[in-house]
Amino acid sequence: MINHVVLFKLKEYPSEEKSKIRAELKTSLLALKEKISEVKYLEVGENYELDSKSYDLALITHFESIADLDVYRVHPEHMKVVKMVGEVTEARAAVDFNF
Repeated sequence: MINHVVLFKLKEYPSEEKSKIRAELKTSLLALKEKISEVKYLEVGENYELDSKSYDLALITHFESIADLDVYRVHPEHMKVVKMVGEVTEARAAVDFNF
């Protein structure tokens, strides 16, 4: 199994707007579980601190293989979320590992 972990740091926004964007991004990420069959597990966590100097959201997904992760990476539904991520984030970090 492959564990794909991604961290997202949102751009600077007023608190109310940041909360809304975080919620929208979380909803979009969670929806991928139902849209992409290669995703075996998906979890999204929000940093408890809204104005953290660290990352704002964490995505954890599991795949049966690297080939399945590669299908996910280019899937049209994932690409829609990637576009949104690019518009609202200033930083992203990812790691993929066998478990």
